[in-house]
Amino acid sequence: MAHARDSFPKPDHDHGRCLNDALGAAERLCAERGVRITPARRRVLELVWQRHAPVGAYDILSEMQRDAEKDGKPGAKVAPPTVYRALDFLIEQGLVHKVESQNAYIGCSHPEGSHDCGFLICQECGSALEIGDDALSNLLSELASRHGFESRRSTVEIEGLCPSCKPHAA
Repeated sequence: MAHARDSFPKPDHDHGRCLNDALGAAERLCAERGVRITPARRRVLELVWQRHAPVGAYDILSEMQRDAEKDGKPGAKVAPPTVYRALDFLIEQGLVHKVESQNAYIGCSHPEGSHDCGFLICQECGSALEIGDDALSNLLSELASRHGFESRRSTVEIEGLCPSCKPHAA
């Protein structure tokens, strides 16, 4: 299965394009599904897509509080439930995944439908790549089935070194 982003981005890639593509897909999919992408949901999605690495909810919260202060609302508080509700919505819509090992979130590179996914997570720079492969999904379902288990969702997280960091590793 080929995906929009099927390799680690080069250091000089056009990240603005990644962000615009993700926001455009989110707006289109939400419109098709009859759900609203509110300004808070959109901002959380922007913050998740700011780089190709998982981001924690409290980092998102801090950035949203900085936004409020820049907008002339000193001392404005963005409540944690605002961020968590937005993240729950984005996950439910398949626009964001949770990286369990880091308790962090990353944008989904192919949000058109539900799918099993995996992540290659660089231990050096923190970047992460979503991988999807029908053979992997089938293997995981088969392994679960052998044990009488009905698989409904699976996520695989693999830590190592990305192509950019591998040459610099000792």
